Amino acid sequence: MSIRTDEKLLMMPGPVTVPSRVLLAMAKPMINHRGKEFSAMYGEIQSVSAELFNTKADNISVISGSGTAGMEAAIGSLNNKTDKILAIDNGKFGQRFKKLAGKYGTVVPLEFEWGQSVDLGKVEEKLEAGDIKSIAMIHNESSTAIRNPAPEVGKLAKKYGAYFILDVVSSLGGDTILMDEWGVDIAVTGSQKCLAAPPGLSIAAVSEKAAEEMKNITTRPYYLDLLAYRNSATKELKETPYTPAVSLFYALQEALRMVKEEGIQNRINRHYLMTKAVRDSMAAIGIEMFPTLNQYSAYSNTVSAMKAPAGVDGEEIKKALGKRGIIITGGQDHLKGKIFRVGSMGATTPLNIMNTMTELEFVLFTLGVIESTGAVDDFASEAMKDLY
Repeated sequence: MSIRTDEKLLMMPGPVTVPSRVLLAMAKPMINHRGKEFSAMYGEIQSVSAELFNTKADNISVISGSGTAGMEAAIGSLNNKTDKILAIDNGKFGQRFKKLAGKYGTVVPLEFEWGQSVDLGKVEEKLEAGDIKSIAMIHNESSTAIRNPAPEVGKLAKKYGAYFILDVVSSLGGDTILMDEWGVDIAVTGSQKCLAAPPGLSIAAVSEKAAEEMKNITTRPYYLDLLAYRNSATKELKETPYTPAVSLFYALQEALRMVKEEGIQNRINRHYLMTKAVRDSMAAIGIEMFPTLNQYSAYSNTVSAMKAPAGVDGEEIKKALGKRGIIITGGQDHLKGKIFRVGSMGATTPLNIMNTMTELEFVLFTLGVIESTGAVDDFASEAMKDLY
């Protein structure tokens, strides 16, 4: 039985369903964004965010702009036009980083087939030239549901004296991020993924080393100047350099309070077990995962990408589920129709996963992909038994 179609269940890799208490937080009255009340809220956001990034609270800045704004701020604030940026591209968002690198610096592309693992040997080959200023990489490539090797790339960046810029938009709050330990100079995330807040804010964590280097950049963006954000966020009265989206700050504050209440490690474990339940369910009915892994990569902790079965368009699966009230996503660009993706981010519950897997199994049955239903229940339940 499908859920009511007027109550859509978002099972996308962002934006995600926003809890009611987070939505209600946005109804608070406006305040002076140059006053003590806003400063206190900003400080709380910094404190919890720092725990998620595993860095210092003073390193945290919040931008009124989506995750892409954070990506652009990171690239543009740390590189001059003649600086070479090694852009690792194995998915849609790696491609976006590559395009941004070309806007602000001299891009050195390192491209892999989408869904293929990053070859660390090829990364080192590029670095051996000795002229790479920065490395830009996606940690969790949600377009293909693969987790890229951030710790290993961080080691290579340190070895060759390069700055390391890491997109954690679809992993922060749903996977372990060790910014300082991995040698990340700038890490950026968005509000609408694992944090389960509305879209529209990005959080940037900037190391002291990177902040010092930004002083030497003559072509930093104006609105997206991370040095300006850092300077404003580290004042005694914390603020943003330009007018912030105050209502979204309220929402982010409440979402981060929910993260603290659940416990960061508990939240990461929940994301892992729910995503594992999706993979186990798909294995039970013979549906293949899309990414190709090597010893340094892993399946995403927050989203799953499956190959469309032979003879079936992935968009058809997405549309059929949508008619039953469950919203998933398909492939992007040349992967459209070839894969379909299920998110397990933010405030998603085990019941949401069970509903989605049951409905997906039924859709595949009606499309003639499988001969019977009922196989996914035990596999999904076993993966998530510690969450019930």
